[in-house]
Parts: sequence; C-alpha cells; structure tokens
Amino acid sequence: MAEPIRVLLVDDQRLMRDGLRTLLELEPDLAVVGEAGEGQEALDVYAAAQPDVVLMDIRMPVMDGVEATWRLCARWPEARVIILTTFDDDAYVFDGLRAGALGYLLKAVSGQELAEAIRTVAAGGALIEPSVARKVVAEFARLAAPARPLDSTLPEPLSEREVEILRLMGQSLTNREIALKLSLAEGTVKNYVTTILQKIGARDRTQAALRAQDLGLL
Repeated sequence: MAEPIRVLLVDDQRLMRDGLRTLLELEPDLAVVGEAGEGQEALDVYAAAQPDVVLMDIRMPVMDGVEATWRLCARWPEARVIILTTFDDDAYVFDGLRAGALGYLLKAVSGQELAEAIRTVAAGGALIEPSVARKVVAEFARLAAPARPLDSTLPEPLSEREVEILRLMGQSLTNREIALKLSLAEGTVKNYVTTILQKIGARDRTQAALRAQDLGLL
C-alpha cells in the first residue's frame, strides 16, 4: 500500500483545524502530520514534518498566509501549498498565486472536494476554485496582448480535438467532465491533456487556462 499523502494544516482557528483534521482522517490515503496557528509557526512545522501538501489560511496573526506561502516556496521550491480561505477577494487571489500556491479553494468546499484537491496538488497538479479561476482568466485577459493565430504562436500546432479540449480546460472542467461532454474515456482525455500541456508549454491546468485565453479560445 502506498504511503499516505502527508498534510500540514495552517489556520489560526483551532476549531477549524480540528474540523479539517476530522474530515481528512476519514480518507485512508491522507494523513495530517502537523498543525500551525500562523505563518511563522507553519515554517517551523514544515521544516520538521516535511509534508507533501500544506493547507494555508490567508488571514492570520504574526505572519499571514501569503507571506508564509512565499517564504515556504522560496526556501523549499518543492512545497505544494493550497490556499484555503473564506475570502475570494481579488488581491488575496493574485497575491496567493504569485506567492507560489498551486491551489486556491474557499472553505465552503465539501470534504470530498478538499480531499480531491489535496490529491491533485500532491500529484503535481493545480486546482483553483471555479469562481476564483474566472477572476484569474479575466485579469489575464485585461493584461494580455491581443491573441495571435494559433499556428503563429505554437511550435507544434494543436489538432482540432486538442483545441476543443483546451477550450474546455480553460472553462475549469475536470478530465471527467470533459470526457462526459465529448463522449471520450477519461484516460483518453488525460492523455490529450498531457500532450496539450507539452505543446503549449504550460506546467499545469491553471497555466493552460491562461494560455487558452491568450490564444483566443475563451
């Protein structure tokens, strides 16, 4: 049996940490290995526990979640941080992602959605709340230069099917949702996604969504 995904909880509310621990301990492949009540403590606990994924609150005393995320990712480039907050304010969203977070979720998510997000980020992916993803795409659209034809921007052009899947990725659809929409096997969609990321030079689905906007697909 594979080792469980090791999770660090960072939140200034003890009740919230207790609730998160209870939820995550229901998942056999997840294990909470540490807790912290503010950012500086999170750095110390991370150094000792070396978790796979950090669930990071934004507003905390002493050191907030954005600063803590920035410091974590600067010291440990392999750190995988998910911002978990009640706030979807634009400044928090962009500051958190700029700091290096690979996920941004609101605390209204279900336990199952949170567990899946942890698995996704632990595997090297990224996951952003759909409402938050729309903010990111909108901001990128505001800043981006006018889109150029696909053939002039990519070393290797995308096929019609790849363009179709990239457009759906840009709408924050999961592999399963894309598979259902296009009547494809989920494994087939996963293979397409891997090829698309390579062709467009994107590290993850978040960058792919931004690239889709840049290419004029959204």
